[in-house]
Amino acid sequence: MKTFKFGESKIFLHQDDLPAKIRTPKIVAIDTETTGLSLIRDRLCLIQFAFSKEECHLVQFSKKNSKFNKNLKVLKILNDHKIQKIFHYARFDVAILRKTFQANIENIFCTKLASKLVRTYTDKHGLKELCKELLAIDLNKSQQSSDWSSEKLSENQIKYASYDVIHLFELKERLERMLEREKRLDIAKSLFSFLPTRIKLDLLDFTDSDIFSH
Repeated sequence: MKTFKFGESKIFLHQDDLPAKIRTPKIVAIDTETTGLSLIRDRLCLIQFAFSKEECHLVQFSKKNSKFNKNLKVLKILNDHKIQKIFHYARFDVAILRKTFQANIENIFCTKLASKLVRTYTDKHGLKELCKELLAIDLNKSQQSSDWSSEKLSENQIKYASYDVIHLFELKERLERMLEREKRLDIAKSLFSFLPTRIKLDLLDFTDSDIFSH
């Protein structure tokens, strides 16, 4: 395990799993980094778990150790329905985690879906735009397209990966207040509950078709 410090955030880099005895809070922010954006072609390289703004755990997966292991601490967290998981664009992250570990992820809050429901005055719903408007934080996204399958991640990659999750807690709070104000929180919760079904369709290659159309 390696440790880094960026501002008030302490970052821990682990290999292939989290420590078995690590204590997990009731709400966790999660992100993934992959070799690309295809659920068929590409593979998982890194999972980021933020336990708070001050504590973030990165788990790097090598290609040789990418086989499914039901005893992983990572999988126990993902499958624990009592833990709420915050994602930004959960549709992709949850799908790649389901593909990799056959994880059954529920109790989801997606900041991108929430933003699309309530920030109808804009078509910009990326994490960078959300952080800039709602938190007055200007994220550096220059490492977004870097090589996440590299055996040794750079300090810039580690900083980027941690910043993709540590702000999700505050974004969730801001977006929930906006959803409540506009009386759209119930429909947001319904959409979050539907995500596992939407992801099953994606993994069956129903990615571009509207199955509800005539």
